[in-house]
Amino acid sequence: MIDIVLKCVRAILTVTRAISAVALFASVLLNFANVIGRYFFSVSISWAEEAMLFLMVGVVFFGSCAVAWEGRQIRMDVMIGMMPAKAREALNLFAELAFIATAVALTIFAWPVIADLAAFDERSEAANFPLVIPQGLVPLGLSLMAILVVVRLLTRARTSGGAQAGRSHH
Repeated sequence: MIDIVLKCVRAILTVTRAISAVALFASVLLNFANVIGRYFFSVSISWAEEAMLFLMVGVVFFGSCAVAWEGRQIRMDVMIGMMPAKAREALNLFAELAFIATAVALTIFAWPVIADLAAFDERSEAANFPLVIPQGLVPLGLSLMAILVVVRLLTRARTSGGAQAGRSHH
């Protein structure tokens, strides 16, 4: 069963990394095209800044899935590193549970806003892009991250005496 779950995790990570990479590449290309147009042809792409911002939201929230799986979130852990092993483990578990709770809460609070954006067909000003898409990436990414952290914690607890399934370097 764990092998199937880990196979699904690998698939999710492959997809989210690919989406993140494509969005970053598209943002760089759009920025390059805008710079060339602006400085060589005196014409800029009016919607480029907005589109690049939306692409960056995708880069961040899909790219963070790999970070969440590996347990490599930014932490202020200088003091924790000096604590005994049991205290470190307890505080790290508390931090993971706090992350999961925060991600779930933000996802729950985001859905009514996203539903309204979809219902009223709200669009961005310059690109006329449906705002439901970039706004929806936030709870989608947070949900995926929370699921990956839960799976990492559960598989770590069930495999080889507590060895982590997703490598964590705190």
